[in-house]
Amino acid sequence: MKLKTIGIVGAGAMGSGIAQVAAQAGCKVIITDNFAESLLNSQKLIRSNLQKLVEKGKIEAPFAEEIINNISWTDSLADLATSDLVIEAIIEEISIKKKLFAEIELIVSSNCILASNTSSLSITAIASACKLSERVIGIHFFNPAPIMDLVEIIPAIQTQQNITDLILQVITSWKKTVVLAKDTPGFIVNRIARPYYSEALRIMEEGIANIETIDYAMTQLGGFKMGPFALMDFIGHDVNFRVTESVFQSFYFEPRYKPSFAQKRLFEAGWFGKKTGKGFYDYTQPSELQIDTDISKIKYIYERILIMLINEAVDALHWQISSKNDIDLAMQKGVNYPKGLLKWADELGIAHCVSLMDGLYEEYHEDRYRCSPLLRKKALLCETFY
Repeated sequence: MKLKTIGIVGAGAMGSGIAQVAAQAGCKVIITDNFAESLLNSQKLIRSNLQKLVEKGKIEAPFAEEIINNISWTDSLADLATSDLVIEAIIEEISIKKKLFAEIELIVSSNCILASNTSSLSITAIASACKLSERVIGIHFFNPAPIMDLVEIIPAIQTQQNITDLILQVITSWKKTVVLAKDTPGFIVNRIARPYYSEALRIMEEGIANIETIDYAMTQLGGFKMGPFALMDFIGHDVNFRVTESVFQSFYFEPRYKPSFAQKRLFEAGWFGKKTGKGFYDYTQPSELQIDTDISKIKYIYERILIMLINEAVDALHWQISSKNDIDLAMQKGVNYPKGLLKWADELGIAHCVSLMDGLYEEYHEDRYRCSPLLRKKALLCETFY
C-alpha cells in the first residue's frame, strides 16, 4: 500500500512543517484548520521556508514550486476523505484529540491510517476513540519538522504490526531518521531529556550556581549546543513546562520528573522565553553574563546533570522503551546531544556512573536519585552497553 495523499490537521508551525516534508517527498498534501488566518500563515511559512532553500542552493526554484503545488489548504475536515494517511498536529489536550479522531474516522476510508504527532500523550488513549483503533499510530516529528531529522514512531497497544512496518518504511522514504518507541509518557526524547532541565533547575533553586554558570558548564565542559536554561527559553516555557507537568502526572508523580516552581512562575507570568522577550534570560536588553568559572563547581554541575541523563537513558532501556541504538540515536538526532548517553556511560565507566548516582542518593536520600537497576547490574557484571 502506497500512501500518496497525506492529510494534516492543524496549520500551525508543526503541521505546516510536516506538510512540507511530505510534499517534498512527492505526496499530495491537504492541510486543514478551523481558522482562515492559520491557513494563510501556513502558506506564507511554507513559501518562506522553500524560498530560503532556493536561496541557499539546496533546491531548484521549479522544485520549490512543485512542492507548493502538491499542497492544498482547506477549512473543512470533509476534504480529507481521499487521504491515505492523516496526521493530527493540534493542541496537546487528550479530550480534544480523541474527539477529532472520532470525527476523522467517519470521513476517511477504512484503509486510511490515522496518526497523532503528540509529544507525550498516550497513543493508546487516542486510538480508543476510534472503532478501527488498530490503524492508529503515533508519528512524532520534532520542530521544525523540515530541519529536524528525527521522527519517533509509537504504536498503540491496538496498532497492527503491518501498520507500524508500513509507517516506518514511509517516514524513512521521506528522508527522516526513524526510531521505534513504546507507548509510554514522553516516548524516548521527551522522557530521557527531562533531567537536562529538571536537574539544572534543582541546582539553581538550591543556590549552588546561577543560570549562566550552569549553562556554561553544559556547553563548555559537556559539549551541548545550548545550556538547559537557554534551551528552555528557546523551546518556550509554555511548551517545556507543560511537557514536564504531563510526564510527571502520567508517571503517577514519579519524583524524577517533578516540575520546578521557578519554571512554573515563569509560565504563570507569561514569560515564555525568547518568544515573549523574557524567560530565565531577559532578551529585551543586553546584559553581562555572571559566570562563576570555579573549575570544581563547573565539573560538579556537568557531572550531576550528565549522570541524571545517563541514568534516565539506562532506565528507559531497562523498561524496554526502545532499543539501545534507537535511544542513543534519538538523543543525538532529536535534541542534538553531542553523543549517545549509553555510549557516554561506557566512556565514563559504568562503575563510575553508579558511584555518581549513589553519591547523590547518599547526599539527598530522595527516590529521585535512585540508580537504575540495569546500570547497577552492568557494573556488577563488568559489562558495557556496546
